[in-house]
Amino acid sequence: MAYQVALSFEDGVTRFIKVNPNETVADASYKARINIPLDCRDGACGTCKAFCESGSYDGGDYIEDALTDEEAEQGYCLPCQMMPESDLVVQIASTSDVAKTAAASYTATITDLRRFSESVVGFTVEIDNRDDLVFLPGQYVNIGVPGSDDGTGRPATRSYSFSTGPNESSLAFLVKITEGGLMSEYLRDRAQVGDTLEFTGPFGSFFLRERKRPSLLLAGGTGLAPLLSILSKIETDGSDHPVHLIYGVTFDHDLVELDKLEEYTKKLPNFTFDYCVADESSSAPNKGYVTGLFEPSHLNDGDVDIYLCGPPPMVEAVRNHLSDNGINPTNFYFEKFNTSATPGGATAPVATDAEKAAAEKAAAETGRPVVLENPEPGNYEIGEEHPPVAESDEQFDARMALELGVVELTIGRLTPEQLVEFRILAEASGASVEGEHFTDAAAFTDTNAAFHEFLFRCCTNPVLLEAYDKLEVTRLMKQVLRDAQWVEEHIVDEHMKIVEAFEKGDKNAARDLIVVHSQHAKETMRRAIASGATAGASS
Repeated sequence: MAYQVALSFEDGVTRFIKVNPNETVADASYKARINIPLDCRDGACGTCKAFCESGSYDGGDYIEDALTDEEAEQGYCLPCQMMPESDLVVQIASTSDVAKTAAASYTATITDLRRFSESVVGFTVEIDNRDDLVFLPGQYVNIGVPGSDDGTGRPATRSYSFSTGPNESSLAFLVKITEGGLMSEYLRDRAQVGDTLEFTGPFGSFFLRERKRPSLLLAGGTGLAPLLSILSKIETDGSDHPVHLIYGVTFDHDLVELDKLEEYTKKLPNFTFDYCVADESSSAPNKGYVTGLFEPSHLNDGDVDIYLCGPPPMVEAVRNHLSDNGINPTNFYFEKFNTSATPGGATAPVATDAEKAAAEKAAAETGRPVVLENPEPGNYEIGEEHPPVAESDEQFDARMALELGVVELTIGRLTPEQLVEFRILAEASGASVEGEHFTDAAAFTDTNAAFHEFLFRCCTNPVLLEAYDKLEVTRLMKQVLRDAQWVEEHIVDEHMKIVEAFEKGDKNAARDLIVVHSQHAKETMRRAIASGATAGASS
């Protein structure tokens, strides 16, 4: 019996291979022309060391220098030796580019459009080669927006999670309608059944793991989509473990698929759900936020797997709630999505009062997902080394130069709702810092990334955003700051002052703050690099 193995690469690409009986994962990978890291093939060098996220396998023969007993117990493995005993998900310590592979592309036809309300559209597509598309429940694809141009003659893409399960023949998605959003405007104004869409994928590390304990699923807005995919998979596989879902939105008209959730309560004996609406004038039975609906039974004294998909402020609110209440879940998987409204013209659209109010609640079109990380200690990291200080300084100098440029294109042009979101992101970055110390360096890295990326997403110049993404500053910070303790004490305050400069339209103040802020960011990185080098020398 052949088993399916998902190879998850560092850049978010996932490739699936079939591994035959008595065949190693490495051999099957190379047969599929996927060149994962490999050297000796005998379990002696450790070059191929990876991490098995899910499934069981025979680890094979290897020496202690290649893989220690402690590492093996934690889930590390050697693909050159391991033979699957079930379907597997394996994290590969390499990018898909290095492995000389890439995500697959598909042509789809829209078969159904469902306008749930003024704020949410769902659409369903079918592809001729459905059997070729394999994905994990919770993953997403990049969909080309018909009629758009990314500057290279190709359609601009937006990323959306499947709301259907891996075993369903049709593929469905949910989209939050945002004024100025490329996909939003296409779906609202022009889309028709029969239209052709191109998409690439699957991507992402937000997916259902092997179920060994109760699960708590948390959805914000259209973040419900990947959780519906997860429920579909649970229904297919069956499980005795309880599953509870809490679904939060801003307004009543944002609520979708409640009938589908009700159906799952009948199909899954151990499934329950609840929902809430933030708007105080809502007719929903629960008003407020998802954290207000947490019950002790949902958290199972910490022996629970939490899956959360929503906007950054929601993710941080949940993390802070768990921390403040001393709750340390066994596993906490989350995916953040940011606003991706990109006006078609050179100027931002004028928002109505209702749209401004909605934006202040931070509900936005599901855009490009932020890379998933497990925020708990022991997060799988492999093959990382601290970079030289010069490389770090160059990255931050380049970021500063790009930010000075983006100031010219955004200051005085941000809409009121964008300024509100900018302030929310600045405030969120301070939740993980006290004085000169990180209280949670991983959380700070995520919120800091959302803050710095915001202006590039508001800018109408896609070339600047592409240049910023290529810097990979966030990847560098995740690598360097994961164990950091010290942070330059003015950094969080500077985030707030930059927002204030934008609120006042003071370009000179904004530019001066960005220059000073860059210097403080470099000092933080230098201290962390020095600490890492010292620890490495003494270990």
